[in-house]
Amino acid sequence: MKKIIFILTTVLVFSGAQQMVAQSSKSIVDIAVSNKDFSTLVTALKAADLVGALQGDGPFTVFAPTNAAFSKVDKNALNGLLQPENKKALTNVLTYHVVSGQLNASDVVGALKKGNGKAEVKALNGQTLTVVQKDGKIWLKDQNGAYSEIIKTDVMASNGVIHIIGDVVMPK
Repeated sequence: MKKIIFILTTVLVFSGAQQMVAQSSKSIVDIAVSNKDFSTLVTALKAADLVGALQGDGPFTVFAPTNAAFSKVDKNALNGLLQPENKKALTNVLTYHVVSGQLNASDVVGALKKGNGKAEVKALNGQTLTVVQKDGKIWLKDQNGAYSEIIKTDVMASNGVIHIIGDVVMPK
């Protein structure tokens, strides 16, 4: 039964991903800027001065939270992070969503198979994110034990790939 669920999940992930591959001529930042669902992420990237870095050659894998994901974060905490005096903390949060190198959905699925449903990736801030298969879906687990569902995969960019997540993951 687990094998069937895994295969169905993989098929669903890849079928959704095929629709997103056409944007590969744009950088990660260009894709985020052109999508209204990433306006909070773009605001945060600008506040942390990370736009230039994510327009670089890469490749990068970005686990990108949507505006809906950011709306789940305490409003005062989020507004505080966006203040200039908290740039270092904001940078820590944002770089926790980025992995060096390009990890496509097929790479993640392969790692999950090898790891019996679990794989670890090192974020640019030096901390670890754990990718897990749970309830027939693929999730990120942050170092605080919170989960974020990977809701869309393989949004291809000229300098890497974006996987869209449903919650902001938080570093320690």
